[in-house]
Amino acid sequence: MIRWLWKWVKRLLVVTVLLIAALLAPVGYVEVACRGGDAVASGYEPILRPEWHRAEGRTLMTYPEWHIVHAYDDYAQVITTDDPHDFGYLKAVGGFWGSLCALSEASPPHGGFDWTTKQTIYVIGVSFTAELMLKAAYEETIGRFYSWRRGPDHSALDDLSARQARDYAEFLQQTPWYKWDFLRDIAEQAAATEGTPRDNERRLALGIEFSAKSSYAKAIEAAVAGVGADALRLRMVLQAEPADVEGLEGVEIIETRPEGLVLETPRYRELTELMKEMATRGVEFIEIAGNDDIMLTAVADAPLPGALYAKARQGYGDTRSLMLMKVPELAAFLRENGAMVEHVHDY
Repeated sequence: MIRWLWKWVKRLLVVTVLLIAALLAPVGYVEVACRGGDAVASGYEPILRPEWHRAEGRTLMTYPEWHIVHAYDDYAQVITTDDPHDFGYLKAVGGFWGSLCALSEASPPHGGFDWTTKQTIYVIGVSFTAELMLKAAYEETIGRFYSWRRGPDHSALDDLSARQARDYAEFLQQTPWYKWDFLRDIAEQAAATEGTPRDNERRLALGIEFSAKSSYAKAIEAAVAGVGADALRLRMVLQAEPADVEGLEGVEIIETRPEGLVLETPRYRELTELMKEMATRGVEFIEIAGNDDIMLTAVADAPLPGALYAKARQGYGDTRSLMLMKVPELAAFLRENGAMVEHVHDY
């Protein structure tokens, strides 16, 4: 009996080691195959005071977390009309590591990636990979069986979970994931269920997932409270008159310098919409957070020329491109392509 138990313990250990190796393999690949050379200090002389500078390389490093936001949005789009097993989980994971590789190669002229930031992104990437692989394993087996048993029409909780997924993806565009109320989703599902086998299966599967995320979110929120959240505002320099930015919510004029007008603005999704509006008013951007380079994502039918990386969006039939450009070129790009610009990645 002891020999039999030891045999299965050894097998379990081998499987565990292989799984860990598989999860860490993309990290090793990025470290070995995606180096773009030694980091080079930028020769640009910032206009803003040092306390408002942010590392230029962070415009590249903000994307991996946004890739996860986009993946949740793609997932919501797919399950609105189809089922969770129709989502390409491997495609979503591959997009994370593929984009990170391209960004790593492009980073040296912008100061490179510091190891602390890299560690954070690797942890996020491995967690994202593990989450999606577990979800794929379930949805491709038990989940697929219950969707087949249900028939072609969605159940009540299929529709509700699709709406919840879309709300969650929209929430992530401006707010950290750990502030989402997963327990509210569980309660909403309990109230909406019609008691069908598919609804019961969705309640159990999503209830376990959301309960785990809720517990993890509390731990993350406590950790963030200990180290402090990232800054929610930044400063920029632009060529404009005060009247050109009048009425823009959250925008504060700090001073007028010979180089231009200094503004303080919100960050994240709000910043993208503000910059689009500024561009339509004829504003020209000179410097953002002490930098003269910035990245954005744009969505079009095909990859845009000069993109650092491009990947088809699931459920939409179009392509997301990562574009790196000089800050003084940004306003013209927004005026010409504002409808396709998805997000301006600050620092």
